[in-house]
Amino acid sequence: MYYLYNRSLDPYFNLALEEYFLTNFKDEFFIVWRNDNCIVVGKNQNTYSEINSDYVFENGIKVVRRLTGGGAVYHDKGNINFTFIKNSDAHHFSFNDFLEPIVNFLKTLDIDAKVSGRNDIVIDDKKISGNAQTILKGRILHHGTLLYSSDIKNISGALNVAKEKYETKAVKSVEKRVTNICDNLKERLTVEEFIEQFSRYISSNMDIKEYKLTKKDISEIQKLADNKYSKFEWNFGISPKFKYRNIKRFPQGLIEVYLQVENSIINNVKIYGDFFSIGDIKEIEDVLKGCIYKKSEIKNRLNSLDFNKYFMGISLDDFITVFDIN
Repeated sequence: MYYLYNRSLDPYFNLALEEYFLTNFKDEFFIVWRNDNCIVVGKNQNTYSEINSDYVFENGIKVVRRLTGGGAVYHDKGNINFTFIKNSDAHHFSFNDFLEPIVNFLKTLDIDAKVSGRNDIVIDDKKISGNAQTILKGRILHHGTLLYSSDIKNISGALNVAKEKYETKAVKSVEKRVTNICDNLKERLTVEEFIEQFSRYISSNMDIKEYKLTKKDISEIQKLADNKYSKFEWNFGISPKFKYRNIKRFPQGLIEVYLQVENSIINNVKIYGDFFSIGDIKEIEDVLKGCIYKKSEIKNRLNSLDFNKYFMGISLDDFITVFDIN
């Protein structure tokens, strides 16, 4: 396995770097990196629904879409990101394999952190880390955040949090649901000191070598950043106007369905959400086009698909309940 400390702060370059090492190498990697002010949205999310557009544009906050599912997150230089890229024949997600070493590291700093829910790490029930994964051609990419000294007010101001996410939560303020690691340390560390200790701990139990970016690497990554990750079409997308919008939250994530229906036929459909998947949601959308707008017909259309591939942990019967029809 290789260790790479990616010192770029450009979110477009950094997301492109992950894809580059996932798709162009057979080696395994542990990567640590940070972004300057930006919002990173999940691959299946409706960007316009996730961001406070006025706040984002007034404050020059970049928006970039990642390869993995899950929810939108705010990044700044006080937020540390880590990425594991490993070879795997698994067809399911195992978050704990990656989260437990992070928790164990924090305990060496006398921080009582623990895994919470599907993909978070918390301190006293306040979130300090969110994680996501994708699997592609026998390789798994797992990445996560570590809120070290982020501007919590920017997290609150830049993101729109759907009211459906609060249905089972007593605390509604984003600012009250997150905390910085630095505020929980007995001995203050700079961001760089924390990164050094974190990298050393994670690397200590691995046969690991340091990787340094070559000129070719940088050129290819920048090309991918310019042609994909900085593009409006990738980060925001262009959607037609839809007549119907249905939304529902499951323990495994929120699903939004937008529909154009004429004469009881689905002419167009767009599915958004912070669920996890290893399949392309467009395949579901394409199957539903031309379908009669009826639950039994929708179910018949989707029955032949490996549904768990598209909505991890959400059954076909559960998905059908998102449609507000008989």
